[in-house]
Amino acid sequence: MEVELIKNKIESYKREGKSLFTTSSFQSHSIVLLHILSRIDDSIPVYFINTGFHFPETIRFRDEITERFGLNLVDLKTPVSKIMQLNERGRFLYTSDPDYCCFLNKTQPMEQVMRQHDVWINGVRGDQSAVRKAMKEEQPAPFGTLRFHPMLDWDNRKIYRYRKEFDLPAHPLEEKGYFSIGCAPCTRKYDPEMQEREARWYGMKKTECGLHTDLASK
Repeated sequence: MEVELIKNKIESYKREGKSLFTTSSFQSHSIVLLHILSRIDDSIPVYFINTGFHFPETIRFRDEITERFGLNLVDLKTPVSKIMQLNERGRFLYTSDPDYCCFLNKTQPMEQVMRQHDVWINGVRGDQSAVRKAMKEEQPAPFGTLRFHPMLDWDNRKIYRYRKEFDLPAHPLEEKGYFSIGCAPCTRKYDPEMQEREARWYGMKKTECGLHTDLASK
């Protein structure tokens, strides 16, 4: 979807009186959508799902991009304390039940956000995973929310060209071999033989956290 079409779609939602929001993990490829939205309407809330397990570099990069683009950032955290996220052995849930860890720290907090808004502008791309490839440009979601996927047909080359055109910075961990960057305990360096999402939850037969499965209606 071209930038002008994204702009027209967002403006049509606003004319209909719909409440819009977006989310971002603040990875290198994520900031393209943030840059586009900042040029269209920088008042749209940008929710950063702060699990408490992010790399320090991600937090610093988030703050840098927020200031540079003038974003309306909202730091979203789970109400479940970290001490309540330990298993019977006293270890964090990401070591034994990563799906439940993701539910507590990502999916559950997002449910309240979706109840408050009409349209979720989401930056998923079809080339990232089989789950995302099966998505549509507009897709219903729980709580009466509509998911809008303006980047669905973008690929790495298109992302790179846009970043180069507007001189957008890269996540500082990218030069160290990280490409798909999430929570530190569940992220490993990228291997050229991997698909993009396989660097997350490596060896756990898991490539999604629930945001794009549990919070997307079929």
